[in-house]
Amino acid sequence: MSTPLTRDMLSQLQGAPLANISRQLGLPEDQAEDAISAALPLLVGALGRNASQPQGAEALFGALQRDHAGTDLGGLLGAVLGGGGQGAGILGHVLGGQQGNAVRGLGAATGLDNDRMGQLLKMLAPLVMAYLAKRMFSSTPAPAGTSPLQPTPASLGTALGEESQRIRQDSLGGGLLGAVLDQDGDGDLDVNDLMRLGSSIFGGR
Repeated sequence: MSTPLTRDMLSQLQGAPLANISRQLGLPEDQAEDAISAALPLLVGALGRNASQPQGAEALFGALQRDHAGTDLGGLLGAVLGGGGQGAGILGHVLGGQQGNAVRGLGAATGLDNDRMGQLLKMLAPLVMAYLAKRMFSSTPAPAGTSPLQPTPASLGTALGEESQRIRQDSLGGGLLGAVLDQDGDGDLDVNDLMRLGSSIFGGR
């Protein structure tokens, strides 16, 4: 997965997908894009945190292979906009007990009310999983004279770890991954972490 996942997925959502998401949320496209730009690194960073241990990587790898491999992203977006895609269940696994804090913190950082930020996260969660499965399991021709590389839980964990490093260094995600991993050092991802982050990314709006 050499192309940064978060940037590539944002580019995939430009045009009609972004217009449809913004319409579903009742937002101007630029505000919807800001919210997506903040939420995607949070979701990818949380996945990276979950996959940083072998057991977590194995569980995520199995879920991608079992439930998300081969999913058509265009068709999934249509289902997601119609309320499908199992976004709530995915968020429960990805964010656990911090889901409410993430919704409130991201809402405060981006200017979205909690209902619409929660709705956006439910839309994005299945898209992130399907896109990650596509990146992991799409067949790529191996160089001549070599054997094709098979994806493994370890390679998934490595790829997400590399993506997390990119997010830390990328103005696109800013300090969002740091907030996911607890900026205030108290052991919990909380509203203060995410609101502090929002002030740095969006000027507090």
